[in-house]
Amino acid sequence: MAELTLPKNSQVGTGKTFKAEPGATRVKSFKVYRWNPDDDGNPQTDTYEIDLVKCGPMVLDALIKIKNEIDPTLTFRRSCREGICGSCAMNIDGANHLACIYGLDEIKGDVRIYPLPHMAVVRDLVPDLTHFYAQHASIMPWLETKTYAPQKEWRQSIEDRKKLDGLYECVMCASCSTACPSYWWNSDRYLGPAALLHAYRWIIDSRDEATGERLDDLEDPFKLYRCHTIMNCAKTCPKGLNPAKAIAEIKHMMVERVV
Repeated sequence: MAELTLPKNSQVGTGKTFKAEPGATRVKSFKVYRWNPDDDGNPQTDTYEIDLVKCGPMVLDALIKIKNEIDPTLTFRRSCREGICGSCAMNIDGANHLACIYGLDEIKGDVRIYPLPHMAVVRDLVPDLTHFYAQHASIMPWLETKTYAPQKEWRQSIEDRKKLDGLYECVMCASCSTACPSYWWNSDRYLGPAALLHAYRWIIDSRDEATGERLDDLEDPFKLYRCHTIMNCAKTCPKGLNPAKAIAEIKHMMVERVV
């Protein structure tokens, strides 16, 4: 009979509880994933009780309040607080969101906050995005041209410019890729929804002159074709984008150039 052993640091225990201050009237509990690599122990979930009367409306407001007033050791990424930088992506209440634009009023009961799933954790709510960014860099996320640059600018028609809508808005938060089962299974070779959406953004750009090279690079059993149209990427994208559609368009272009 097979005997399976869970890897080190895979079991999440129950951590500390920080009670709300006396007199609190609107108390909500936040169960936050905690892991410190320096302690050499298993991760745990600490519970923080917060009076919402004295807290901002977003999940990020609660995390900042916890760090500033309750537990300064809590670690997470954040920057713009406007849903633009993508820094504060995390798993909230079982789904990936940007903490800065996800309202506390959208969550019933306790708020459960974990780092983005299926990624190595640096500390607490901070995932290691090194590989994710390397995949993004591999698709050449810039304008490739062979002709001489014009004196003023590369011109583009209004129709061609509209083709970029729904693509350029991606903030590289990694919510879509870390919600994709195909990416969980094959992240070493499958580029994932975010990188492929960006790849299509440059493939479809009328000013780019490296379309053939870009498609050649994606002609691989794993880089592109591990997408099984599960649609988690479109469901979880905090910007309302549809990476699955971009991936389907790339596949269609692959077929067209062969036929």
